[in-house]
Amino acid sequence: MRFPERNPNAQHRCHPGEGGRNQSSPSTSQISPTRHTNTHTYTMAPGLLVEEPAARLPQVTKSNNDAPRHIFPDGIRTSGQHPPLYNVLKPYSEFPKEITGRTVWKRDDFVNNPEKWVHPFTDEEVAELSATADAFIASGTPLTGISKENFILLKLGKVLTDLREDLLNGKGFILFKRFPADVWGPEKNAVAYMGLGTYLGYFVSQNGRGHVLGHVKDVGDDPTQIHTVRIYRTTARQFFHADDGDIVGLLCVHRAQEGGESDIVSVHNVWNILQKEHPDVAETLAKPIWYFDRKGEVSDGQEEWVRQPIVYIENGGQGRLYCKWDPYYVKSLTRFSDKGLIPPLSEEQLHALKVLEDTCQQEALHMVLEVGDIQFLSNAHLLHARTAYRDFAPPAPRRHLLRLWLATPEGEGGWALPMPDSHEKKRGGIQVNDTPPRAPLDAE
Repeated sequence: MRFPERNPNAQHRCHPGEGGRNQSSPSTSQISPTRHTNTHTYTMAPGLLVEEPAARLPQVTKSNNDAPRHIFPDGIRTSGQHPPLYNVLKPYSEFPKEITGRTVWKRDDFVNNPEKWVHPFTDEEVAELSATADAFIASGTPLTGISKENFILLKLGKVLTDLREDLLNGKGFILFKRFPADVWGPEKNAVAYMGLGTYLGYFVSQNGRGHVLGHVKDVGDDPTQIHTVRIYRTTARQFFHADDGDIVGLLCVHRAQEGGESDIVSVHNVWNILQKEHPDVAETLAKPIWYFDRKGEVSDGQEEWVRQPIVYIENGGQGRLYCKWDPYYVKSLTRFSDKGLIPPLSEEQLHALKVLEDTCQQEALHMVLEVGDIQFLSNAHLLHARTAYRDFAPPAPRRHLLRLWLATPEGEGGWALPMPDSHEKKRGGIQVNDTPPRAPLDAE
């Protein structure tokens, strides 16, 4: 097999490749023109023809917004990981040299000004949330069926609606405090937390098991086996990354004895620094030469990886710079590069990922999540990280955070992504075939 040439200025019209976006495929209008031979289909790649088996070409599927209700209660399936629409990707020459506006912030803007980003729930807000959660539990509705329509918050809902706009178009983060996680039990915690999430976006599956309520908790997986293990299931450090949903939420239920602290950074601030100090790295990040591992969470007929850039320009919308990155997902592909199926990381790429991480560390805002804290973050223009941690000895509970991945489709104020599912309600996430959504109350 021949690899795509690393041509930074080419316009890409080639085949689609906690990486890109998994389940549905582009419509025929999004498939590039192809040239057929007896055994293969050749699709246009950056600067040359790339040989691909015809069986791997995308197939037309039904919309994920019209999924079978006997599997997906609301009739909406998580869209999953997709390769980008290569023909609309912008060349580096069209990327901004400097970004301005509310999405550009520095640590010093917030480190001594918690009133700008910390919202302690008031007694009245907690009471409203408690009563609504109790009513939802009494209704007998499955947790996977929770929605803004059946979880009505007349007062707190206004706070969350305003927050959604700031998450999408402003600084991109908030820290709620005083959620009674140590008072309510696992079910009420989950119901109240997911109820808050319904005001920010649509729940998407976070793994091949269909979990729409995730659990960041050490389950004994080996963090060195990065080709199969998701790092959130270990105590290992998480480098700066973005999750495969527009917004990520984390509710702290139990703290670690040591470590497990959180760092966040403005991608747009980092980009400005790279453009001034490392323009070569900025250009490398904009090239669609990065292969992201699916780590075996693959639907029938899909490849084990997705090829994409790390930074994109919106496909329309406001033309903003969007970032999708996780170093664990690009370093885990040696099982394929060793066989010659994909190219190994080049020196240029290794340099770029190191400079990106170092710049994020230099610019990061540090925070510690206490029990009852909820962190909501944008995955479009923020990257986040976690330090390694050590749990208390048994029988003390292990560090435990409840996680939400929330989608904000383009038609409802979300960013205009250069992805085939940009308009789908549950865009992004991880969907394997027709695995139904699940909301377990603890890690599995």
